[in-house]
Amino acid sequence: MGRAVSRRVAELGGSAVLASRRPPARSTGHPDPRWIRLDVTDPVACAEVVDRVAPDGVVAVHGPSDVTWCEAEPDRAARLHETAAANLAATTAGRRLVLISTDNVFDGHAPGNDEATPVAPANAYGRAKLRAERALGGAGTVLRVSLVYGWEPAGTGKWLNFFAKCAYALRAGEPVEVPDGQWTTPVPVDDVAAVTVAALAGGTPDLLHLGGPDRINRADWADRIAAGLGVPAGLVVRVPLARTRYASRPVNTCLTSTRLAGFLEVHGLRVRGVDEGIRDLLDARGVPCTS
Repeated sequence: MGRAVSRRVAELGGSAVLASRRPPARSTGHPDPRWIRLDVTDPVACAEVVDRVAPDGVVAVHGPSDVTWCEAEPDRAARLHETAAANLAATTAGRRLVLISTDNVFDGHAPGNDEATPVAPANAYGRAKLRAERALGGAGTVLRVSLVYGWEPAGTGKWLNFFAKCAYALRAGEPVEVPDGQWTTPVPVDDVAAVTVAALAGGTPDLLHLGGPDRINRADWADRIAAGLGVPAGLVVRVPLARTRYASRPVNTCLTSTRLAGFLEVHGLRVRGVDEGIRDLLDARGVPCTS
């Protein structure tokens, strides 16, 4: 996510600095952005880095973002998210700040949730992100994002996003088990990056939802990825949600918005649906898309 934002900034003629505890994995096909070491839970370090870099704006994409890990470490997850957001709010005064949040702040009972929907986190990750939102204290924009997807290095292993996990396995002729009955509104990572950078401009709402135009079951999405790759549909194995790594996610992790359409129009942006997203990602890798 941070790397995609940095690419978008570069496309618009600016420069970005990635800040994290560990160096990001090296990129393929794109120049690596400048990186600086930062533990965002350290208030002194935050202040020093902001003072040294002197950014026009800051995007907080801090984790931990693994939903399963957060379920195992709920107190630690909440503390890390809250502390990081509070430190950034305190040290970026006078600069635009965008906090990336999640659809998991809702309980999943409704098929969609807009900016006016009352929050009711159903898991530890959602509770941690909500703590971060509240710690921001109005110091910036909270951008709640639905499932983000795109290519990642294959060595990322179990941390691969859903699209990449399915695409790598299916291209290799390997079956993939996917949850049948978990719904989301996926967004390509480059579209998320474009909206995120635009949100750094003045006049952005203090809360904005970013979901893709398609509400889709993960299993159906995997079928479309298989169709795009031209591999046998039988490689997609539908299993109950409880049997997958997505078991702790709400049945519906879908975002709608009463503000996004106007925001996109003002900034000349659009968000792609899953079929277009699949085609574009496969084309970018030189993989013929058959759907």
